[in-house]
Amino acid sequence: MGSQNDLTGAILEKDGSISPPPKRRRTSHSLKERSDSTIDVGESTGSSSGAKIGSLSAASKPKTIPSPMQLNFVSEFPVSSNVDTVSLGSILGDPMIKECWLFNYLFEVDFVMRQFDPDVKDLVKIHIIHGSWRKEDTNGIGIIEGAKRYPNIHVIKAYMPEAYGTHHAKMAVLSRRDDLAQVIITTGNFIEKDWRMSQAFWRSPLLPMQNQPDELLSPAPGLGSGQRFKRDLLAYIDNYGAKLAGLGAQLRQYDFSEVRGALVASTPGRQNIRSLDQGKETIWGLPGLQRILQGIPSNGASEGHDRMYNVGVRKPHIVTQISSVASVGEKWLTSTFFPTLSTAADQMSKPITAPPRSRATAPDYSIIFPTASEIRNSIDGYGSGSSIHMKTQTSAQAKQLQFIRPMLCHWAPSPIPNPPQPAGEAATGKTDRHPAAPHIKTYVRFSDPSMRKIDWAMMTSANLSTQAWGSAPNASGEVRICSYELGIVVWPGLWDEEGCEGGRTEMVPVFKHDTPTAQEVELPTEGVKERARAVEGRDAVVRDAGL
Repeated sequence: MGSQNDLTGAILEKDGSISPPPKRRRTSHSLKERSDSTIDVGESTGSSSGAKIGSLSAASKPKTIPSPMQLNFVSEFPVSSNVDTVSLGSILGDPMIKECWLFNYLFEVDFVMRQFDPDVKDLVKIHIIHGSWRKEDTNGIGIIEGAKRYPNIHVIKAYMPEAYGTHHAKMAVLSRRDDLAQVIITTGNFIEKDWRMSQAFWRSPLLPMQNQPDELLSPAPGLGSGQRFKRDLLAYIDNYGAKLAGLGAQLRQYDFSEVRGALVASTPGRQNIRSLDQGKETIWGLPGLQRILQGIPSNGASEGHDRMYNVGVRKPHIVTQISSVASVGEKWLTSTFFPTLSTAADQMSKPITAPPRSRATAPDYSIIFPTASEIRNSIDGYGSGSSIHMKTQTSAQAKQLQFIRPMLCHWAPSPIPNPPQPAGEAATGKTDRHPAAPHIKTYVRFSDPSMRKIDWAMMTSANLSTQAWGSAPNASGEVRICSYELGIVVWPGLWDEEGCEGGRTEMVPVFKHDTPTAQEVELPTEGVKERARAVEGRDAVVRDAGL
């Protein structure tokens, strides 16, 4: 698979950021300024409220905002490939940090300490939370030995009740000297080589202290709201028990109202999704994700739009980008995982065990996963492969590979002769970051095969495994999860202003930068028709990407 046109380029190398806008109207909710001062709201030409794609009003300049997720800075890249990126050092190196709680799977203590401001690194209270419980575990041994060199480090070993589970969540919680706090979710381990790979960050706004205690809301705060994010984050932290009681008490003092996004998390144990009181308890794993997606409508083009631009196919397209594929089996994929990802607001009454949609309306799926040659040609060569896994040795694993083979897409692009180019558009869909091997984990639902609009986007630590997402519910409705995982889901409606008539927010993919350009917002009529023709051959193109 090697097409570089806009359509297949987006499939091949979806390591671009996700950006919500253009805005269709003014909003009273301004984004908090990011700590690196790169988040000012800008303007970009786009379609006016109610206008069709390609029909722009010269007098209308909708507001745009940057992506709520950022890619990582890679020092081996040129400046052009590091635009709007974020480094771990730019986050932990803020001299205002007074206390830091770091959650992850792997740690290199000396590397972590180099990320802090050298003038204050010995004054910051640092808590390392990991799950390496076996005595012979080299990661756990390294953490203990490294912490001995820094008196300000406190090591906390998470309780791991499942033998095959891991403490895979990747998060930093920062408490600052100006009485602000921040939550950061990422995809990378806190080891040096991971930051020469492709990773992503989500950062909350700076959170102020609240003036009064939280109210007991009934019903529960809406999914995507800051209040609900706070409730679910505290529930996640409570699962660690008394070891993290201090962190929970701290976070309860902060105002999360400016947060936009839904926390999707996993904690080890069993949860009965039938008897669960969803108004009071947080749902973990795939059932929790399904509950979030049930409130997000599909933003596919209208039938009138399809007729106008001669677009006959409107199936959503879900693109998954992961660094590990476990032996999950075809049954779990078809009866549990894919039906969950296909959930939309029109399926609110359907349980996680509901059968998939009909072939005519079910989404298409693509799984981006690197080949051996793509790993060999990455910055760290085969060394990157230690973080990227898909086993094919057993007959069951080989059968699983055959099932997902038609969905597999290359990580790195390879050109084909004379790729079709939609009229009026410059080449897009490329980031030129493929030398940084993919450790990023994203799940994105595009509204239709043109992949110009996004229904929702998720960044998470969770790969494709039952340990991370949970087993299929058993006969009594019980779901078993083995690992700790953390992620964030965002969708366009989070930036809609309540009570404002006319227009709505749209979310579009962007490449090499965080804020949509006029080209990424606008799609001329001929461009839509060209995309529609290109879609007809997409399946054949995608199948060429099989390993």
